[in-house]
Amino acid sequence: MDRNIRTVDDVMKLLDGLFAPGADRWTADGASWWDGFYADRSRPVPFFVSKPDENLASLVDRGLVKPGRALDLGCGPGRNAIYLAPMGFEVDAVDLSPTAISWAEDRAAEAGVEVRFRCGDAFDLPTGEPDRPYDLIYDSGCFHHLPPHRRVSYRSLLDRALAPGGHLALTCFATGAMGSELNDADFYEQSRLHGGLAYTPESLRWIFSDLAEIELRRMRDEPAESPLFGEPFLWTALFRVRGR
Repeated sequence: MDRNIRTVDDVMKLLDGLFAPGADRWTADGASWWDGFYADRSRPVPFFVSKPDENLASLVDRGLVKPGRALDLGCGPGRNAIYLAPMGFEVDAVDLSPTAISWAEDRAAEAGVEVRFRCGDAFDLPTGEPDRPYDLIYDSGCFHHLPPHRRVSYRSLLDRALAPGGHLALTCFATGAMGSELNDADFYEQSRLHGGLAYTPESLRWIFSDLAEIELRRMRDEPAESPLFGEPFLWTALFRVRGR
């Protein structure tokens, strides 16, 4: 007989366990799935390109985010981290997949930029990290792979890792374009995430209602010859820490 639920973390791990291993994309056990996903660097996956997101470039160009400490959350092969580094940012980048991190390190070396890459779970940073809070947390496609209960972990990460006046910028699946539109409870009944969760602008505003909204729009489509990556099935959002 087990009576081992004592903390919020215990509850989170219990809920994690409701999903079949094949649906796990966010815990350390999900790293092997992402390793397989990133194993072939020549696969025609849109975001395998070595280009930054158009919204991120736009935020920097317009001065809505300014150079400082940045965390690229779920960095994959590192295209956004590598863009930020020569723009004056001190960049940390984290991903579950050793294969993705290896590719990102190769790209950074080729570009001649310095990024501190880390393989691991962003929700399980070692005690004392971050050593200094971040001025920018950038998330390109991580948030929509989380099950509903892990939004609590995500918000907790923002609370402890964002500096006063710091910004969260993210992209995620848009309703009517890509991602599952099931109600939150239905994911627990099916033990599947259906490739990722779609969000409405209203749901994003509610989830991040403790932050100040700066911008929320569809990502612009970018042609193949563009130096930027853009797909209109994604929302892009920028939020700022209020009052601290």
